[in-house]
Amino acid sequence: MIEISERAQQHFLRLLSQQGTEGLGIHLRVTSPGTAAANCELEFVESDELTGQEWTVVCEGFEFHVEGNSAPWLEGASIDYEPNATGGQLNIRAPRIKGEIPGQDAGIIERVRYVLESEINPKIASHGGRVTLLEVDAEGVVVLQFGGGCHGCASVDVTLKHGVEKTLRERVPEITAVRDATDHSGGSNPYYRKKEGQSALG
Repeated sequence: MIEISERAQQHFLRLLSQQGTEGLGIHLRVTSPGTAAANCELEFVESDELTGQEWTVVCEGFEFHVEGNSAPWLEGASIDYEPNATGGQLNIRAPRIKGEIPGQDAGIIERVRYVLESEINPKIASHGGRVTLLEVDAEGVVVLQFGGGCHGCASVDVTLKHGVEKTLRERVPEITAVRDATDHSGGSNPYYRKKEGQSALG
């Protein structure tokens, strides 16, 4: 699944030995897999913090754990450590982590979902928000639902018009309009409560 070079293993072993905790391992997970915002996160992990769903690579002197849900995105991945004048750099190469970028021949729904996950949701996530695609009708109208910090937010109209709709129509020219189907009156934790709220994508 994932190849860890001898240099990388020695680097991890050095880091672990500096922590002074018996049985400590390394844990890897992928954030936002299948999108342009995909990234690998490494952290120290103790055995009692593991869920049992991990894939474990037994290395010389320690164990390297891959989060179960992240494993499919790390097929063919490799980790290496390149020494340099300032110490060194850890390089993780994961060719499948961002998934397949839909081509122009892909369906409109597939392309809209990709833009939402790779560009729009990472931006509004800083406000605790998320946008989900409900449908694309025969006329090319995209219907969205806002959640999290965008649910009930006073600035959602600004975010929709100047952020979400603009981005979607630039990336997927077949779109004729973008509509919000969210009932914002029920929002429990909106990011902006006042009328003067600004766009989350501003």
